[in-house]
Amino acid sequence: MEEFSSCKKAMEACAKTKTFALAHLFQEEKVMEMHIHDCYEIYYSISGGKQFLIDNKFYPIQPGDLFLINQYESHYISQLDKMVHERIVLSIHPDYVKHLSSKETDLDACFSSRPPQFQHRFSLNKDQQARFLYYINKLKSVHGYGSDILEQAFFMELLVMLNAICTAATPAGSPDSAAVSATPPAAIPSTPVYNQQVDAILAYINQNLSSALTIEQLASHFFLSESYICRIFKAATGTTINKYVTARRISIAKVHLYNGASVNEAWEQSGFADYSNFLRAFTKAVGVSPKKYAQYSVS
Repeated sequence: MEEFSSCKKAMEACAKTKTFALAHLFQEEKVMEMHIHDCYEIYYSISGGKQFLIDNKFYPIQPGDLFLINQYESHYISQLDKMVHERIVLSIHPDYVKHLSSKETDLDACFSSRPPQFQHRFSLNKDQQARFLYYINKLKSVHGYGSDILEQAFFMELLVMLNAICTAATPAGSPDSAAVSATPPAAIPSTPVYNQQVDAILAYINQNLSSALTIEQLASHFFLSESYICRIFKAATGTTINKYVTARRISIAKVHLYNGASVNEAWEQSGFADYSNFLRAFTKAVGVSPKKYAQYSVS
């Protein structure tokens, strides 16, 4: 199958074929803002990096780490060094995974069955890393007659492996959590003195997304100046408070629309105060209007 050198091109191919696409990246592309897309994402780090912000959780990125992200989770890679950052990214159409599942085996579980304390990061051991790369290399080497069948077979084997890892992962905080593949999310790296402040700000934002959230109000709540709260948030997360809040609210709106809510209901429940701003922000982030997205979800 074709191997892309750009995440954007892989996502476009995934949307076009409604199956999956593979990108093997070495150099850093222009970093996306906090974003959501309509495909699942499997992100495997080969050389490591700085950190992932997924919804309201920070994760350091180490070699051998694998991240599972669904279509409702806003995410952003922050604080990347200007060095070779090798990783493999699979963009996957959700309907394709559901189509491949059987009554006995739900291949979609690792993306759609998310317990409250779900950890997006899995630190693969050496055997799991070798097995993951084995499937990736098999997918990349498939050409010619029967390639579609072989691609599907290898991809299904990969999903079986990942779901088995998710199933075996011990919930964070349990006595055996250190002995399994799942790694609990790390806090913001411990060097900056404002770590706890940013953690608290993220928690407060996510608890109050349905309410009015302004920088002035946040600064007042945490007894900080507006310039200081903006500066520490951007330094820790790599994005601004307003962009983060907008991305999280769009994630919420997508879930409501997928579950059958009307556009007005999705707007009201996602926390956008202004309807026109909701339409503009949603369409820019998702690529289609809320009405069209709801129609696609139903179909």
